[in-house]
Amino acid sequence: MAIMDVIEFLDPTGTQIVHRVPEGGSGDFRLGSQLVVRESQAAVFFRDGKALDVFGPGRHTLSTMNIPLLTGLLSLPFGGTSPFRAEVDFVSMADFIDQKWGTMEPVTFRDSQFGMVRLRAFGTYSMAVADPQLFVNKIVGTQGIYDTGQITDYLRSIIVSRFNDIMGKTMTTLLDLPAKYNDVGAGMRASVTDDFANLGLNLKAFYVTSITPPDEVSKRIDERTGMGVIGDMGQYVQYQTAQAIGGVGQGAAQGGGGGGSAAETGVGLGAGMGIGAGMAQIVSQSMAGAQQQQQAAAAQQAAQQQAAAAQQAAQQQAAANDPVAKLQQLKDMLDKGLITQDIYEAKRNEILSKM
Repeated sequence: MAIMDVIEFLDPTGTQIVHRVPEGGSGDFRLGSQLVVRESQAAVFFRDGKALDVFGPGRHTLSTMNIPLLTGLLSLPFGGTSPFRAEVDFVSMADFIDQKWGTMEPVTFRDSQFGMVRLRAFGTYSMAVADPQLFVNKIVGTQGIYDTGQITDYLRSIIVSRFNDIMGKTMTTLLDLPAKYNDVGAGMRASVTDDFANLGLNLKAFYVTSITPPDEVSKRIDERTGMGVIGDMGQYVQYQTAQAIGGVGQGAAQGGGGGGSAAETGVGLGAGMGIGAGMAQIVSQSMAGAQQQQQAAAAQQAAQQQAAAAQQAAQQQAAANDPVAKLQQLKDMLDKGLITQDIYEAKRNEILSKM
């Protein structure tokens, strides 16, 4: 392998957290080589599983002055320029925002409303490298990770582990979870901050964006909510039965044109007709019951109307036999000019004589 006289790394994407030079393993360096570190970078010399020194932005000439630990590692029969094998890890010191985290598989929790539920969680976080030497020692030296994707996967596993702990302590029912996102997020940030600090990372923000059950559980919740909206179970059963009959009829019609054998078609139609007949009977019985209820309600309404008419007639008859009512009626007729004064007085005297 050729001796590297200029060591540098330019990340055009801005997404690399750490990049090793050379990529394939340790390379040949010698004192006097030029190390170029760009803004928002730190370069960590790494040899035999140990970080030797950290270089900030600028151009650096490698020597035993800035890497004193190399002095005891080098044999000096070549005038102090003998090659040595090492590697340089370029660490980005920029903020990495909108980092994704989430559970790979649903996690089972105890639920006060549904018994046991499986939940998935997703969110984002932002971070920056606070201590490049500690970061390289922990991630590169201990974990042997050099790829940025592997680093984020490793951090995601830490977050998910802490999420399981937090949810196990705060979980009551998934129906209350939306109101607890901030509490869960705050607990997660407090817990994960220490884990990140132990890796030389600074956790700047942490968010929980969703905690949801799997699709099949969501479907059951929607069905339960729908049943609460429907209210009348009898009408809902009738509707579902009618829909099922329509589905059977449509399936039979499609099956008849599918080119199958007569026997297969007959069996399919027979099964469909049998199911349809059974469902039709259920619907017929439901409709008969509804008609009986309607007839009973109509009969009750007619009886109430007859009773009201009889009461009104009795009141009118009583008013007709009442002398006071008769005198009032007679006076009204006089005032309206329907009878003369003589007729009025004669009729009045007749009524008064019977009292």
